[in-house]
Order: sequence, then structure tokens, then C-alpha cells
Amino acid sequence: MSNPFTYPAAPRAAVTDDYHGTQVPDPFRPLEDLDSEETRAWVEAENRLTFDYLERIPAREALRRRLTHLWNYERYGIPFREGDRYFFSKNDGLQNQSVFYTAPAPDAEPTVLLDPNTLSEDGTVALSGLAVSRDGSRLAYGVSVSGSDWQEWRVRDVETGADLDDRVEWVKFSGASWTPDGLGFFYSRYDEPEEQAALSGVNYYQKLYYHRIGEPQSEDALIYERPDQKEWGFSGHVTEDGEYLIVSVSQGTDVRNRVYYQSLKKPDAPLIPLMDAFDATYDFIANDGPVFWFQTNLNAPRGRVIAVDLRQPDRTRWREILPQGPGTLQSVQ
Repeated sequence: MSNPFTYPAAPRAAVTDDYHGTQVPDPFRPLEDLDSEETRAWVEAENRLTFDYLERIPAREALRRRLTHLWNYERYGIPFREGDRYFFSKNDGLQNQSVFYTAPAPDAEPTVLLDPNTLSEDGTVALSGLAVSRDGSRLAYGVSVSGSDWQEWRVRDVETGADLDDRVEWVKFSGASWTPDGLGFFYSRYDEPEEQAALSGVNYYQKLYYHRIGEPQSEDALIYERPDQKEWGFSGHVTEDGEYLIVSVSQGTDVRNRVYYQSLKKPDAPLIPLMDAFDATYDFIANDGPVFWFQTNLNAPRGRVIAVDLRQPDRTRWREILPQGPGTLQSVQ
């Protein structure tokens, strides 16, 4: 069967890489220059070819109408409480992004706290994360533009619905975790890249910071970095009792991680390794004082739950709380 399409010619170059003596040709290297006239012209030509074909499919409009009908129903996220306020998300049906609401009581009339559909006129700004302070007075939220992994975190006053002046930039692969006093949050970021490499460069040397509300990002406290490990990433989480900072350390896309912790009640307390080898996955669940619970696949490929007492952290003292079963353990709360 002959090909009915005439595909646009992609820009080429005589490029060959030498990988330890093996010659690997890469003729399409010019397409890595995302902003070149040749790349833009090729992308536009590909889009014209694709959509010209799609728009001529007789069933396309009927499918669109049917899917729109199926998706058009009101739906809610699970509500939760912080301080004396309740929070939940709701989508009227066909909204591109769900709207975030708050109310002083479960039976009170909710008000819109954040409508991400209004962040841009063309819909290219997306909500990438949310974190409400423990007293329910402030909302930290991340936004990304045009599908980028880069996030900018902002802070909104829950009572007034107005944004504060805080802007935390160059965040990627990170959420935000508030301290119990609501004065700031932990987050992870990279150094600001060079302008020409902001969207195409490789990111190394992630760092964990603490941002205090009302202060510029340049004053944020550096909590942890590893200049000797460029691929390590860090995720900070404050325990529910506010006693500890839990830091999960990852390496690239490996699901195995390390776990460190720091006392938040002692000034200048060190970050202490608890699981300091990439030998398994350790997902922090919760704690009862110095006793931490983790979901792990250590010696249990289908998952189990263990308890680790910080006063006796040696692996020989770890206790099994929920053993591995015949089914795979997906999550624990």
C-alpha cells in the first residue's frame, strides 16, 4: 500500500558521535535547536499535515460531541481541613482546570480561593501544586507556563483572596511543605539557568531551601545541597506534629531513595541520615514522636510497612508492622 502523505523534509546535518569507539550518526541534530527557523518551519509543516488529515475524518466531530457529553458532569475533590477552614476542589464539568474553594464550616457557603482558569487568557498557565498552611491562613501554589516543568510558587492570603508579594522561581520537581507556624515553607529548586538554556538545558545540583514569607527569595535559607552529587534531588516534608523535617533523596529516575531527617525544635540541628543507601524505596507515612513508619519494598517486592525508632535506628531494630502479602501494596495512609 502506497503512502498517501508527503512528509516535510526535516533539517539534517552530517553529525556523528563517538561513544567509546562506536560511531553513532545523529543526522537530525539540527532539530535540537528549538528556536531555529528551520525547526519552526518543520514543526508548522508537520502540524499542517496532521490536522489536515484529522479534520477530514468523518467521525471526528461525532466523537468530539460524544466525549464532551460524557465529560460534562460536576465533580469534586476530597475536602480537607487546615486550622478552622475547609478546602476542596470542584469542576463544573468542562472546565480545563478544577477550581479551589474554601469554607469556614462543612455546611457554609464556599468561596472561590483560586481559579486557575483565570491565570491566563489563553489557558497556557497551569496550576502545578497546592499547599495550605497548618492554620489555614495561607495558600502556597505553583504555576507553570506552556507545559514547562519550571514552576513559580506564589502565596495567597486565604481571608482576603489576595496574593502576597512572595515569588519563588526556578522550582522543578518539588512541592511546598509549611512549617507549623505558617511563617514559611520548604521547597527544592535549581540555580537560575542561562537564558538561552532555560527550556532546553539539563538541570543538575538541586538544592533544598526554606522560604520565609515576606522576604525575597534571595534571602531563602539553604537547607541541604550535595555539590558532589549532581543528579541527586531533594524533597522536604514537615511531619504532622511539626517536630521533624523529612528529606527524601532521589537519584535521577531511580525509584530507590535515601531518607534524612532534621529536628525542627532544635536550632541549627543537623540533617541526619536514616536510610543512607539507594537499596530500596522508602515512603514516609507518619510518625508518633521518634517512631517513624515507612512503606518500603526492602526485601519485599510487593511492599510492606516498617517502624523505625530514631532512638534505636540500627537496621536490626527495625520492626515490621504490615508484612508483605499476596497482593501489591499500593499506598498507606
